[in-house]
Amino acid sequence: MNPTEAKNKKRKIIDLDQDTFRILSINAAAKGTNLKTLIENSLKKMAEDLGDSALYAYLLKHDPDGQVYLNEEQAAEFEKEMGL
Repeated sequence: MNPTEAKNKKRKIIDLDQDTFRILSINAAAKGTNLKTLIENSLKKMAEDLGDSALYAYLLKHDPDGQVYLNEEQAAEFEKEMGL
């Protein structure tokens, strides 16, 4: 990791109970990675999904001039995919 990447990262110590640690460690091994990387990637994905959901919610609220960009079926499918 270069110095710029290190500056853009935050550290957080977390406590996991033994069962959670064991289950996640096994899951990480099954995916060919380690627990730290599994947790980091899971949290990154979660943040991206939350960002997408927030953006979509904003666009729904501020729909310019009532223009429809998706038909109802497409919109419903997208909302389901985004967890809205």
